Amino acid sequence: MTATAPPADAPLPRPPIPRRRGGVELVLLTGAVLICVYGYVEVGLAQYGEVPRGAVTYGSGLGVLALLAYLAVRFRAPYADPLLLPIAVLLNGLGLVLIYRLDLETPGDRDAPTQLVWSTVGVGLFMWVVVLLRDHRVLQRYTYVCVAAALALLLAPVFFPAVNGAKIWVRFGGLSIQPGEFAKVLLAVFFAAYLAANRHALAYTGRRLWRLQFPTWRVLGPIAAVWMASVGVLVLEHDLGTSLLFFALFVIMLYVATGRTGWTLVGLLLSAVGAFAVGSYEPHVNGRVETWLHPFASIEAGEGPSQLAQSLFAFSSGGMLGEGLGRGRSVLIGFAVKSDFILATAGEELGMYGLMAIFMLYALLVARGYQAGLYLRDTFGRLLAIGLSSIVALQVFVIAGGVTGLIPLTGLVMPFLAQGGSSVVTNWVIVALLILLSDCARRPRPAAAEAGVVAPAAPRPPLSLSGEERP
Repeated sequence: MTATAPPADAPLPRPPIPRRRGGVELVLLTGAVLICVYGYVEVGLAQYGEVPRGAVTYGSGLGVLALLAYLAVRFRAPYADPLLLPIAVLLNGLGLVLIYRLDLETPGDRDAPTQLVWSTVGVGLFMWVVVLLRDHRVLQRYTYVCVAAALALLLAPVFFPAVNGAKIWVRFGGLSIQPGEFAKVLLAVFFAAYLAANRHALAYTGRRLWRLQFPTWRVLGPIAAVWMASVGVLVLEHDLGTSLLFFALFVIMLYVATGRTGWTLVGLLLSAVGAFAVGSYEPHVNGRVETWLHPFASIEAGEGPSQLAQSLFAFSSGGMLGEGLGRGRSVLIGFAVKSDFILATAGEELGMYGLMAIFMLYALLVARGYQAGLYLRDTFGRLLAIGLSSIVALQVFVIAGGVTGLIPLTGLVMPFLAQGGSSVVTNWVIVALLILLSDCARRPRPAAAEAGVVAPAAPRPPLSLSGEERP
C-alpha cells in the first residue's frame, strides 16, 4: 500500500540523558496519594459533615501499595519513566474515591472494598512482572502460546449465561471475571511479535493493484485469521466494544510495522461496513444505536430518561467547576453507574476542568508509552510499547465518546477508574510492561554502566517508519 510517511532516512529524536529519577517519582507518588485521600475526605464531609472513619485506613492502604510498587521499580527499573507509576496510582485512587462515593448512595451494594482488593492484586501482579521479567524480548518466544491463550480466554464466556445482553463474563459462585481484559494484552504481544518477524514481507512483497500493494496471503493470512477469529467470537458474545478495540489495535500496529498509510484507509472502510451491518441487524447493538441517535426518545414516550440521557444531564449539571465530590446525583443513571458511566460522576462532581485533568492524565500515560516505543532499538519492543499504549488510548476514546453521546455505547470500562477487577488488574500489567520498556529505552549503554558513568545514549542509525534500521 502507498505510504505518505516522512522519508525513511529521517532520524528519530534522541533518548533523554539517562538519569535515575527516584526522588522525582517518590514526590509525585506522595502527591498522588494525598490527592486521593483529600478526595475521600471531601466525600465524607459532603455526605456526613465529618471526616469519614476509614480515611486513615484508605490513605495508609493506598500509600503502602504505592510504596511497594515504587520499591519494585527502583530495584528493577531505575531508569524507567518517573511519570508512569504516579499516574497509575492517581487514576486508581480516584477510581476508588468515586466508587466509594457511589456506594454511599447504594447501601446494599458496596463495591469499593472489593475494588480495593482487586487493586491490591493488580499491584502485586505489577510487582511480579517488574521484578521477574528480566527482558521484554523473552515474550517474543511465546508468540503462539499467547495467541492460543487469548483465543481460549475469549471463547470461555460463550458457555456462560449472558449478562445485560452480552456474554463477556465467567462466573464461579460470587466471583466474576472478564477474560477479554486479559486477552487484549496477550493479543498485543502476539501482534507485536508476528509483525516484528514479518514486517518486511508485509511492506515490500505481494501484488500491486493500482497504487495499492497487498502482501501475500501466506504472510498476511495467519495474523488476519487470528484477528477474524477473535472478533468473530466477540461478535458471537455481543461484545462489540472489545471487538472494536481489537480491530483498531490490529490496524494501528499493522500501520506502524509497515509504514503503509493505505492500511488505515482499508481499516476505516472495513470498520464502517462492519459497524453498519452489525448495528442494523443485531438487536442488542441496534438498540444502543437507536438510543445514541435519539437519547431523549424514552422521555418523550413517557418511559423516563435512558441511561445515556441521565449521563448527559449529569455532565450538564456539573458545568465547568462541578457540584463537588459527594454532591451529585449521577446515581440516577442506574446499574452501570460504577462501571460504564463512572465518567459521568466525575463530570458532574468535578466539572469540565476536573474531567479535562483526568483526560490529561490518560494522555500523558499514552504519550509516555509512545515515547518509550520511539526510543527502543528492537522492533518487537517498539511495537509492543505502541500496542499497549494504544489499548489505553482506544479504551478512553470509546468510553468517553459513548457516555458523552459522541458515538454509541460499547460496554467497555474506563481504565483504572471504573469498577471491575479484571480491568484494573490488566491495566496494572500494562503499566508494568510500559515501565520495563521505558527503562530499557532510557538505560545507558552497558559499557558506560559498568564504568560507573551515566552518559547520553550513543546516536542511533536513522530508522524507517516500518522500524527497519538503516546503515
